[in-house]
Amino acid sequence: MEPLVDDAPKPRRRTAVAALAGILVLAVAFLLVMGRNTDPTDASAEAGFARDMATHHAQAVDMAFIARDGSTDEDLRRFAYDIIVTQTAQRGIFMGWLQQWDLEQSSERPPMAWMAGGHGHAGPAAASAKMPGMATPEELKKLREAAGKDQEILFLQLMIRHHVGGVEMAEALLRQSDRPEVATLARHIVQGQTGEITLMTDMLRKRGAQPLPPTR
Repeated sequence: MEPLVDDAPKPRRRTAVAALAGILVLAVAFLLVMGRNTDPTDASAEAGFARDMATHHAQAVDMAFIARDGSTDEDLRRFAYDIIVTQTAQRGIFMGWLQQWDLEQSSERPPMAWMAGGHGHAGPAAASAKMPGMATPEELKKLREAAGKDQEILFLQLMIRHHVGGVEMAEALLRQSDRPEVATLARHIVQGQTGEITLMTDMLRKRGAQPLPPTR
């Protein structure tokens, strides 16, 4: 019996091997791309940011309603209304993301776990507010009970601190995620709230007051 001989020319075999290798490379690349395009998990920075920033925004809206309804200064009332509209809309986006990602709008994970590597938010603010910039129940009670110029000053002071915390959260997201829609909104929050901090600081100055000292 004659031995079996591979009659395929060597160049043709090399071409076939190269083609197979190319297919494997494309398959791996496809899987990598698909992996980056998968929805965030429950423990992801994106999900944590969406949940915690929604909570953060909800308090800002509550404080803005107090200021809008309690002040007679049209500039401050208009500014408070802008916060109500903007942050209510953004909060709806956060909730829509979670629904789109098939995730619950609340979680058993501690607030800010995504921001501090899974160990919650560190620092003095954690004991009272759980996330940066949040007003305490006592501060909110004082804001509701204040009136006139005193309420305007306290609102601006609390909202500046609140915005500083919001910017910190958005910047933390940007360090951990490049998911386009989330990163785009985070950058918008950084830019928008940084500008509003400058505006509120000027409003305080005109009322003879200064921002509150940092909480940590």
